[in-house]
Amino acid sequence: MLAAEALTEMDRWEMPSYEPRLPVTEKSNPRTRELDRARPEQLVRSLRDCDSEIFQHLWGGGAGYQGLYSDSIVQTIVHVAKKVEDILKNPEGSLIVLSGCGTSGRLAYLLATSFNRLLTGLKKERVLAYIIAGGDKALLTSQEAPEDDPQLGALNLEQVCTGKSRVLFIGISCGLSAPFVAGQLDFCMNHLDVFTPVLLGFNPVDMARNEPVPGWALTFRAVAERMLEMQKTHRAFIINPAVGPEPISGSSRMKAGSTTKILLETLLWSALTSTVTHRDVLKLLKNYEHIHRVTYSQSEQIAALVKQAGASLQKGGHVYYVGWGTLGVIGIIDASECVPTFGAEAGDICGFISEGYTAMGNTEGDMTSLGPEFCIGHKDFVSAILPNVRESDSVIFLFTLADDLDAVGDLALCVKQKTSNLHAVAHAFGAYSVPKEYEGMPQHLAPSEDRINRVFASILTITWPRAPEEESSFLMTLQVELATKWVLNAVSTGAHILKDIISDCSGGCAAELCHGALIRAVYSTDQPTEEMSTASLTEHAQTANTCSKVVPTALMMLRWKCSVREARARLQGHMIIRDAVESCLTA
Repeated sequence: MLAAEALTEMDRWEMPSYEPRLPVTEKSNPRTRELDRARPEQLVRSLRDCDSEIFQHLWGGGAGYQGLYSDSIVQTIVHVAKKVEDILKNPEGSLIVLSGCGTSGRLAYLLATSFNRLLTGLKKERVLAYIIAGGDKALLTSQEAPEDDPQLGALNLEQVCTGKSRVLFIGISCGLSAPFVAGQLDFCMNHLDVFTPVLLGFNPVDMARNEPVPGWALTFRAVAERMLEMQKTHRAFIINPAVGPEPISGSSRMKAGSTTKILLETLLWSALTSTVTHRDVLKLLKNYEHIHRVTYSQSEQIAALVKQAGASLQKGGHVYYVGWGTLGVIGIIDASECVPTFGAEAGDICGFISEGYTAMGNTEGDMTSLGPEFCIGHKDFVSAILPNVRESDSVIFLFTLADDLDAVGDLALCVKQKTSNLHAVAHAFGAYSVPKEYEGMPQHLAPSEDRINRVFASILTITWPRAPEEESSFLMTLQVELATKWVLNAVSTGAHILKDIISDCSGGCAAELCHGALIRAVYSTDQPTEEMSTASLTEHAQTANTCSKVVPTALMMLRWKCSVREARARLQGHMIIRDAVESCLTA
């Protein structure tokens, strides 16, 4: 282990003394401390460095954290993968359930549906199911209330598993904190004749959430500790590598989400291909590190997309992801997470997928009747969005060269008539050459398809080795999804930072004062009523979603001891909230 004095500034989060009251997933990351002031190029480099923390063996700061490559983590993956392999070989009466809240649930959906399609193509029985707190509506919008209900989680699991005699349950809770998942894990441990529970997350068990859950006798930590004891006899398993703090504190859609995808794919792919030795699993995990390097080798072009998307949001415009296949799903997931993460408007960043819900393959099917935010097909984009697209908007196409390029070109030409801010993230398989006349814009398409290259203002091309076999092609698709996730996470995060983001500068005010300032900002009044002050967190969140700059306004009120109106006036003219606060402090 490294001595404390030998640690660099970037390593500080590993020390037990660094933000000791916070679990790893909630700590601030020293690599991204200046993210709100970073230029797009610096921002992408910071995200790259932060994501690189996923790929570690052991952390050297004295806390004893196990990394993704640690022997204990890899061996637990091997044990669980063998359980999956057995179910794939003997599927009768068996089920593999992936479950989570928010990002975790969306990734559970993506992996369950993708692997089921592969199993169908291989003429094998579909044995995967997913659960997301709040149902399929939560794939596209934030559904916070169900996430806090352990009984609902257990009920949902029981319903999905009706009639099954053997179930491998993988509950995903990045911070080891979601009551919905805790209730499911507890249910599994009380029915070990049918269930084998697996917990996937990114905190040590002693950092699991220990606050009481209203109406429930347990805490998440109590559930996790019980699982830890059962792991000794392989009746339960916990996979919880530390991958470091998120680039934006607590934003588990980013590093934790990426690592969730890596771990689930490793488990399922290893089992499907019967490569479940320690060496095989470690090799597959390390291949994702290569994907990280390939993706961020395009940092300059990623930064250009960040800058363009940020400019659109700054001007009151929108960013639209238009994707094909599962890349469309990645776009929809990224867009859906912006509202709860950044307090964004639902229409600021939107995602659309070719073939709509047919391509989604979600359990509840077509949900367009629920409202405009559930209209996600290309047809919806053309009919409802495209007529209103303006020059201030940015449209980003997501596709591979194996997709229908005629459809890509036709739709791109339609969009080009509305805005010149038309860009693409494209994945190429195998070698290609770049004609001199298109230098700076990779030309890997056939001459008859040159119009695609001409219509986009820029094409960010990521090139991968060609994978000729069906199964290998599927693995490549999974890796292309992760690369696209990293790109879009950078685009949406960077765009909102360039538009308006906050930093932790409340100056250590008492919790009661902070709470009061937030209430005043949420309800836009200096004299909150009793009803406002005592409303539930859900009610506060619903009201806050209709406001702008809630937390920055509260910060200004705390700093200046001023009214809501004056705080908002002081925010005007500052693109970066920290600059607004500092200008007030030095005035």
